[in-house]
Amino acid sequence: MTDLLTLENATNLLMLCFLQAVLGFDNLLYISIESQRAPVAQQKSVRTWGIIVAVALRVVLLFVMIKLIDALSAPFFIMDWVGVLEGGVNFATIVFVVGGIFIMYTAVKEIAHMLSMDDLGHDVSGKSGKSATQVVIMIVIMNLIFSFDSVLSALAITDVFPILAFAIILSGLAMLLLADGVTRFLEKNRMYEVLGLFILLIVGVVLLGEAGPAAAHAVHDDTLNIKVFGKDIIPMSKSTFYFSVLVLVAVEIIQSGYSRKLAAQRHAEQKH
Repeated sequence: MTDLLTLENATNLLMLCFLQAVLGFDNLLYISIESQRAPVAQQKSVRTWGIIVAVALRVVLLFVMIKLIDALSAPFFIMDWVGVLEGGVNFATIVFVVGGIFIMYTAVKEIAHMLSMDDLGHDVSGKSGKSATQVVIMIVIMNLIFSFDSVLSALAITDVFPILAFAIILSGLAMLLLADGVTRFLEKNRMYEVLGLFILLIVGVVLLGEAGPAAAHAVHDDTLNIKVFGKDIIPMSKSTFYFSVLVLVAVEIIQSGYSRKLAAQRHAEQKH
């Protein structure tokens, strides 16, 4: 135990907590949006149990990855369709591709659902498109997919399992504290739910980009980077992602303020 109480481990823990906070935003957003598909009376418990089970499984995933990191990183398939599709595929590649496609599908499906609704009020009060169990399962699965890149990043900082596990548990507690607040905000400001879905759409693109060099980075061989029509798939940097999110938020705030101003002006003109 005393071996863990070192300045290096304390510094690594602080860095890991910061990393989990930065990478956990999109995860928390997904949990808040997906939980609203459960019956209204069960949404809070769905978020709570979804996060608890997901964090427990994330610790298990971390333990497994520490033990099997070499086996997971080795490419098991090489694409050699020269000039069209080239590169290596490993476990991380599959996770990023499946996760990215599923998140983009979820976002597009929810946006289409919003556009097809005839009665917004009925949708808010009667959301029950999925059972509580189905939503919890989806939250757990997507939490694990979201956590894959954060676990890999965390392993680059330290391989001390207790420190890594403690950082994951702290991030889970933070999500438990914030999930209800984020959900209430989205329910009261439904225009931001659309914003959230478009952010998720970008997250899907980010995950697809992460798939490109996954095998190449794992074995330190740039020739395994996935190429489509001769062009490398390059991941979107975190700074670019968060800048895009800030731009979307700024546009939404300005648009909402301008719309309210126009509505007030029209109302005043009608009274006169």
